Amino acid sequence: MIRGAIAIFKRDFKKFLGNPFVLIFTLLMPIMYLVIFGNAMGGTITHVPIAVVQEGPPFTETPLYRSSVVDLGHFQQAKDQGRLFDVTVYTDEGAAKKALAGGQVTGVVVFPSEISSDHAVRLYVDSSDYMTPSLVEAGVQAVLSKSGARNPVAVNKIYGDIKYIQFFGVGVIVMAIFMTTMMGGGIALIKDREMGIHEGYLVTPVKRSSIIFGMISSGTVRAFLAGLIIFVVGVLITGVIIRSLWDIFLVLVVIFIASLGVTSLMVSIASRFSNQQEYASITAFFNLILFMTSGAFYPVRGMPDWLRWITVINPEYYSVDALRSIILRGQGLDVVAFDLVALLVFSIAAITLGITTYRRTLE
Repeated sequence: MIRGAIAIFKRDFKKFLGNPFVLIFTLLMPIMYLVIFGNAMGGTITHVPIAVVQEGPPFTETPLYRSSVVDLGHFQQAKDQGRLFDVTVYTDEGAAKKALAGGQVTGVVVFPSEISSDHAVRLYVDSSDYMTPSLVEAGVQAVLSKSGARNPVAVNKIYGDIKYIQFFGVGVIVMAIFMTTMMGGGIALIKDREMGIHEGYLVTPVKRSSIIFGMISSGTVRAFLAGLIIFVVGVLITGVIIRSLWDIFLVLVVIFIASLGVTSLMVSIASRFSNQQEYASITAFFNLILFMTSGAFYPVRGMPDWLRWITVINPEYYSVDALRSIILRGQGLDVVAFDLVALLVFSIAAITLGITTYRRTLE
């Protein structure tokens, strides 16, 4: 019995050591979790864009307004940290609120005029960002306290009280798309190749391009259905209210484009591997980097600069940002257009890469 167990142990251990790719990624993953997860979560949020405006009429700048604009521009949470706010001065309250609704700023501070009835400082914040509103309110309170002002601060959360489960729930939709593509698409593709099914395709009249488009289409539909199901379940669990049928349509468009791009990327990656273990190792690595830097867990503004650069080429970041704008803020095509264009560019590049790499595999 013991000799048999030892023999099986030797075989399995040699098999593990005989695959250096899997061995390297097995050791690399915990290190990457430490580096990526440790830096992506709990970082210091700085350079929050806010607007400040003097209430009118009259539009004469008050001493409180002038001193607070300067102090907000230099406010730091700690001496060794960067400034908390990037301040933009507006002369019109309506324009400042429009910038807040459009996502250009995350807060608007309205200072009272000399004839204000209650002399309250009005603060309007983008409450869809779970972490930032409390920092903005604390910063404004600190600046007022420093100047000796006793004005009350009236906080207005323009999107209501957003819970963390609602903030995070949007990211789960993108996670479902990636996991479905990785597990159901890439691994199934490698398994078909191991069983010789692809060689079977080549002896039929079906063109190589038809095989590639068929596989990408199938994976896209599976990922889209997974994203749609998680979207519906997420709405029921988190209690998010979808404001209109147009918002639902935009959500479906984002899910479809993201599914198409991620599926094409996974096909291109899977076409380079003939071993399921190696493919699972590399996709787990991609999942870690892409999801952690997507902003699903924590605002991207709180990440170090080198991680923020990854978000520039991260399709999951644009997917999360677009879905959060539509689902939590009720924003329209004018706001999410940039995210959609970025996703389309990624999808076209991924489709081209997927077709090229998979065609080489078939040849």
